[in-house]
Amino acid sequence: MSACAGQPAPDPGHDWDDLVRIREETDAPKGCRVEIIDEIVTVSPPPSKDHHTTVALIQRRLYGVIPEDWGIYQTLGVALPVRGGIYVPDLVVLPRTAVSGPGYDVPAAEARLVVEITSRANANHDRVSKVNGYAKAGVELFLLLDPWHSGRPTATLYGEPEDGTYRVLETVEYGGRISLPEPFGLDLDTGVFPVS
Repeated sequence: MSACAGQPAPDPGHDWDDLVRIREETDAPKGCRVEIIDEIVTVSPPPSKDHHTTVALIQRRLYGVIPEDWGIYQTLGVALPVRGGIYVPDLVVLPRTAVSGPGYDVPAAEARLVVEITSRANANHDRVSKVNGYAKAGVELFLLLDPWHSGRPTATLYGEPEDGTYRVLETVEYGGRISLPEPFGLDLDTGVFPVS
């Protein structure tokens, strides 16, 4: 199957397994991210160098505060079948036991923190669909870094998911500090994140 920006979901008579199969068989160019967002298989271009730098800066800080039996993963799919999705966050922090075994994806509910960094091509998915999807799946914390936010780049921390909705715990413009609560107990200086 060739790569495309949006592959429609199977007909209503098909099931989740069909959608996952379509995702796995999509022949995307190297470095592209293949996700299922609202039951549509999407292919995003490879992230920019600034995007990679931001991910590396966050990952470096997180390693100093997570428990020994947790891991930090890039490009690991998190499955949200009830929401019709498999998202591939920029970073996901979860117990390593959730990553053992066969397959490519982990249940989203296992994630303790997901980090998404918007790009021009995927900003609306991150700002709307993924906020709703992660909340519905019960992901404890979702950090959205939005260098493409109109006006000024922002960082927003969502948490306390209840009835499929997050509470905004904190929002800062780049340059400010955003605090990840326990078990992280980490203040992130957003002023070090590059802005394209």
